[in-house]
Amino acid sequence: MTPMSRPDILTDWTATPVWWAVMIVATAAYLVGVARCRRAGVAWPWSRTAAWFGAMALLVVTLNSSAAAFAHHLFWMHMITHLLLIMVIPLTLVLAQPVRLAMESSGPVGAGRVRAVMTHRVTRFVTSPAFSVPVYAAVLVGTHLTGFQQAMSEHGWIHTSETVVYIVSGYLLLLPTIGGEFSGHDLSHPVRFVTLLIAMGPDTLVGIVLMLTDRPLAPAYGESRLGWGPDALADQNIAGAIMWFGGDGLMMLLLVLVAGQWIRAETHRKPGESRRVSWLDRARQEATLATGAQGDTTGDSYDIDGDDAALAAYNARLAALHAAESSSRTRR
Repeated sequence: MTPMSRPDILTDWTATPVWWAVMIVATAAYLVGVARCRRAGVAWPWSRTAAWFGAMALLVVTLNSSAAAFAHHLFWMHMITHLLLIMVIPLTLVLAQPVRLAMESSGPVGAGRVRAVMTHRVTRFVTSPAFSVPVYAAVLVGTHLTGFQQAMSEHGWIHTSETVVYIVSGYLLLLPTIGGEFSGHDLSHPVRFVTLLIAMGPDTLVGIVLMLTDRPLAPAYGESRLGWGPDALADQNIAGAIMWFGGDGLMMLLLVLVAGQWIRAETHRKPGESRRVSWLDRARQEATLATGAQGDTTGDSYDIDGDDAALAAYNARLAALHAAESSSRTRR
């Protein structure tokens, strides 16, 4: 393979017409939604629009700039684009809140349809941590610790599929855990925090393995292809360090963000305001109050201990269970 010269930051930009078309159509749809919100008197925060354009700009840099040219030949630069695709770009997309924009700009009927799609059991499963965290881990491990990178360097279509997989897996992970985007879930802040903490594990694993492996997993990268720079093994070790420190560093920033949201939520909770119903409280409610309480006991803000009738029914149920247990012991 003929060695390439050092890419030039001003001239070595590549064209990706399909990606550009997708970005143009998506951006046009987003701006139409913003315009509809304004006509309806709904204030759409400029920060969300800025986040959208930030995501588009990062996509252009990742796919078309000289960074993309370097990424085809240097594993460590490819790792930087990986972090952009799987963490930074999905984060900006979530902060742009396109789902909520679709709900607020499409009227009551349209909003109901969007809500129905997002709360469908299939959608809720795909966007739940039970699905997104294993997928995130599988993507990181499968594309770094196998022969995937070598195959990608030899086949362009694999590189395109990798881009899609990275953005989608990162988006699914961050959708219900970061910011106020409508995801069909209402995860508590502790669950969000633990989800991101668990997701940090694959970053660490991949980084350490790449740093400690004594043979190149993708020989096509490095000096053998460029004619200059680190050899394939050194290139791989540098990529591992970037994944370990860079990936964990970005995840730590997300943990700080969620912790800040958690603190603000607790600080701004009004005295006497109903607390969120945990899964344990919901199970307690369904098991003991199914036939004893009146009114709505299904909402996320329902507090079983704040409803006198529900509490009385719960205590009566406990007393009945205790009496039955005592009677059983007496017969013995």
